[in-house]
Amino acid sequence: MQIDAAQALQGFLRAMPKAEVHCHLFGTIRHATLVDLVAQSGAAIPREEIDGYFVRDTKPKGVLQVFRNLDSQIITRLDDLTRITREYLEDSSAHGVRYAEFFWNPTGTARLSRLPFASAQEAILRAIRDAQRHLGIVARLIPSIDREASAADAVELVESMIAHRAPETIGLGLDYRETERPPELFWKAYRLAKRAGFKLTAHAGEFGCASANVETALDLLEVDRIDHGYTILDDPALPRRCAERGILFTVVPTNSYYLRIFAPEEWTAKQPIRFMPAAGLKIHPNTDDPTLHLVTPTKAWSMMIEHFGFTLDDLRGFMLNGLDGAWVDETTRRSWKAEWSAAFDALRVSVPTTDRQAAI
Repeated sequence: MQIDAAQALQGFLRAMPKAEVHCHLFGTIRHATLVDLVAQSGAAIPREEIDGYFVRDTKPKGVLQVFRNLDSQIITRLDDLTRITREYLEDSSAHGVRYAEFFWNPTGTARLSRLPFASAQEAILRAIRDAQRHLGIVARLIPSIDREASAADAVELVESMIAHRAPETIGLGLDYRETERPPELFWKAYRLAKRAGFKLTAHAGEFGCASANVETALDLLEVDRIDHGYTILDDPALPRRCAERGILFTVVPTNSYYLRIFAPEEWTAKQPIRFMPAAGLKIHPNTDDPTLHLVTPTKAWSMMIEHFGFTLDDLRGFMLNGLDGAWVDETTRRSWKAEWSAAFDALRVSVPTTDRQAAI
């Protein structure tokens, strides 16, 4: 009976409607696809190294090495981008994701893979359009600044977004290593993107960096939401401001930084995700780099219960938070909130009463 209850809960978590608004395209690559692309490109990357990219232990490897290798050695054709995108959307759809917004870093694609912005964007959008037709999943693209590159590179990226505007490309992000690369370096790119009407988000407060990075992203970059944002809890006044504004924090249960700095037996007790809702913050769980983190959308939502002690009622609220923070029009938002809520409630009945009570 215990097994049946656990299976029922996992079945519910897989089937429940989900948005995915914090995911990096290169972090979704399937193991078999990476093997194929390495062989196709002739990149001198041993199979043992490839296999190691998909190992996640108590001290997980960072994903930036994988991303850099994809740009510099492995991605050689536009079809490679189409394939990775198509497979990501197939995998997400199989886990109940109905709407996805995902990041892509065009600077590396253009400079290292030598695939121009316009052509690379179209290769990704081709897969997005096909997935909506064939799978029913709606997806949108967020070109993202490589914060390890220059501020001028960031402006150039936004200029490309404007020059080659596409309806599925809806906003600007900021990611890669936050340490020593604070948000204020990129204010010109953000100002340009805002004037052009793009939505804005930024990774901030991820690597244990000062809560000032979150504040700067909000006040100087004028972002619509925050990716990660964990160190916001270090500043008692800042959560209140964010709560009043209804800022969404796209959190990641498998965040590598917190797995690294805490012992395995204590990281779930100290991960700020556990405390953010009590501070009045709107959070929404995401996979970030699902294949490299060995996580699925189902597992990410399951971890919110198993590791952080949230309830099914909490999860219903997180689901609606995701729609509140999603970059869709208000008519679509209202329709999806009603539809997804009804689906969540109908599916929830399948969870045995004892298990529902344990999770509530």
